[in-house]
Amino acid sequence: MTGIAVALCLAVTLVHVLLVFLYVAPPNVISQAYSRQVNAWVRPVFEQNWRLFAPNPQSANRQVSARIRQTAPDGTTRVSSWIDLSAADNAAVKHNVFPSHTAQNMLRQAWNAYLKTHGSDNRPHSERALMIEKYLRNIAAERVAEQRGGTFDAIQLRVTSRPVAAPGAAGEAPPATTAPTRTETRYLPWWKVASHGTD
Repeated sequence: MTGIAVALCLAVTLVHVLLVFLYVAPPNVISQAYSRQVNAWVRPVFEQNWRLFAPNPQSANRQVSARIRQTAPDGTTRVSSWIDLSAADNAAVKHNVFPSHTAQNMLRQAWNAYLKTHGSDNRPHSERALMIEKYLRNIAAERVAEQRGGTFDAIQLRVTSRPVAAPGAAGEAPPATTAPTRTETRYLPWWKVASHGTD
């Protein structure tokens, strides 16, 4: 029985490595022929890119906040104040020698993916966009449920983006050609969630 389990684990590992290799390899006959199967396996959990070698630094500091709506049995609704999800992530990373990848990147990467797949109208225009929207919603709902507890019916996100100032020498004023910093706030629509914010 153990031999079968080991063989199965090895087979899954080999298939996984092969599919990830085909995903990151330059386009070729095999990767093009099986692109649908490769993408179905790799996205969204195992998606790979080359940013480790040529990182694309963030051009803005983003603060993701959420508020929830609760409906009482008598039909009245109550909306909470804004909960700063980014601050909780930053607190989990600060002074932590080995910070969790989820605390560092999960919410930020979900928002970046949302920006790439949604227009300014906040409507998903593809299956991938709809999947990313659900992913972002579920992360936010899970974080709110962890912080506040209880149940809620809907969640709304607010993302405040502040441009990162251009680098300069310490104590040196930024060059005159630098564009003035401008803070932008984007409100997403209310999203329905199941109990405790999970699907």
